[in-house]
Formats: sequence, C-alpha cells, structure tokens
Amino acid sequence: MRQSYQMSHADAVRVVEAVRIELERTGKAAAVAVVDAQGELLAFLRTDGCLLPSINNAINKAYTAARQRQSTGAIGESSRTKGWPLTNFGDLRYTGWGGGVPMIYAEQLVGAVGVSGLSEAEDETLARLGAAAIDA
Repeated sequence: MRQSYQMSHADAVRVVEAVRIELERTGKAAAVAVVDAQGELLAFLRTDGCLLPSINNAINKAYTAARQRQSTGAIGESSRTKGWPLTNFGDLRYTGWGGGVPMIYAEQLVGAVGVSGLSEAEDETLARLGAAAIDA
C-alpha cells in the first residue's frame, strides 16, 4: 500500500492568499488558479484590473503543470528549443507560457498553481511564491 496526499480547499485558499497578498503589495493585477493533482480547479481569484484572457490562461497553466508534473515555462522552453508543437499533447488546454508550477508535498504531486496577467517572469515568480505556501 501507498499513502497519498490530497490538497484540501484550505490548502488551495492558502496558496491563492499568498499570491493575492503579493499582488496587493505591489499594486499589480493577475488571475490565480489552484488545481488538484489531476488538474481540476480547486480555487481561483481574479484581482481588480486583471484582463479577462488571464482567467483561462491561469487555469490552463495550472492544469498543464499538474498534468505534466513540471513548470509550464520548462515545457514551453522545451517546445521552442526542440521544435515540437504543444499540440502533441492532444489537449488544447496545454500551454507553454511561464507561470504554471506543480506543487509537491512529501515527494508527491498534490496540485499546481497558475498565475496569469503579468510578464511570464512575474507570473512564474508569483506561482512559485504560491506553491511555497503549502509547506508553510
């Protein structure tokens, strides 16, 4: 038998809250999505001033990071440098834009967080900040 962990709603809210606090501190706007290990949405926030396309982008970043168990930035970089299209996954929700990060607890994937609305670097930094909240 193997023990497995699942992210709770309280965990997901803690991730969103960590990103929200940083967004408010810096006066920036973005969308934040937290998904479970299968990529299904657990929690979501779109801050004031965030553009509408960021909604699906954040959800898709989280989905991709969970399904592939790696950051969306790394997936996108591999696609660009090795010349393979993201459509190879057969799922139009997959994205290679930075800002999706898997969340690992006790060496197990428990979910992922996606942030969208800023530059890829800022989205990635905020996603990593959110992911760190599950260990807090």
